[in-house]
Amino acid sequence: MINIYGTQYRLHPMFILVILTSILSGNIGELITLFAIVFVHEMGHVVAAKNFGWEVKTVQMLPFGGVAEVETHRNTSAREEIIVAAAGPLQNCWMIALVYLLQRTEMIDLAWSDYFIQANLMIALFNLLPILPLDGGKIVQALLSYKVSYHKSLKYCAWNSLLMSILMIAYACTDIFYSGVHLNLLIIGVFLLYSNWYYFRNIPYYFIRFLVNRELTFAKMKVKKEITKPIFANSSSSISEIVRCFKRDQMHIIYVLNDLGKVQAVIPEKRIIQTYLINPRKNG
Repeated sequence: MINIYGTQYRLHPMFILVILTSILSGNIGELITLFAIVFVHEMGHVVAAKNFGWEVKTVQMLPFGGVAEVETHRNTSAREEIIVAAAGPLQNCWMIALVYLLQRTEMIDLAWSDYFIQANLMIALFNLLPILPLDGGKIVQALLSYKVSYHKSLKYCAWNSLLMSILMIAYACTDIFYSGVHLNLLIIGVFLLYSNWYYFRNIPYYFIRFLVNRELTFAKMKVKKEITKPIFANSSSSISEIVRCFKRDQMHIIYVLNDLGKVQAVIPEKRIIQTYLINPRKNG
């Protein structure tokens, strides 16, 4: 474990397994190269996150990237989420371009540079898969939150990530009776499946945290003079149904309609949130 500018970097057990395998097979050079690529990839995320004022506590290094523990002290905007997620694969792009140019000048070893480019390309493309907690999954979730409510974006992306994790595991086992199991892909698929099952089970917690931090989001939006978006609800609608309509990066005013479609009450979202947080289960 190392600490760089307040962020702790730790090796995930999967990466330790790769290190042991590389040592036993004598591929130390490839191991060092892979570690350097993953480290630069993660530094891209960390620098972008800290630029937005996020507190990055720890980064667990995996063979294909990393998982960061972030504390933002507020709800981050979809735009910030997209930029931070994209910052990792962008590091792979400039590294590929640099080594490709050096190849043309014959200043570096051709075999090593080919491996370096292939490893960068593999890590960048794999991280762009639309599966949480990969960068592609985070980007898709942020983009989806522009169109649907925050609660729906959590559920849709969790279900999609679970499905794609299962498909990855199934693909890793397709040649089990011929060439055997693709062990690396199987291990990654199982890791992603477990991560997303954990994520899915904790959606209620993530949603509560989203609501609790709305107060700081209000202050941010008032500075930017954001337009408040209306939500129209029937008098029979539950508090839970209403809060699940809240969208990221938007404030809301709730218009309660009677059976004739006329406005019966106008309620600010802050009051709705306060009522919901008193007893989320009862209001469900």
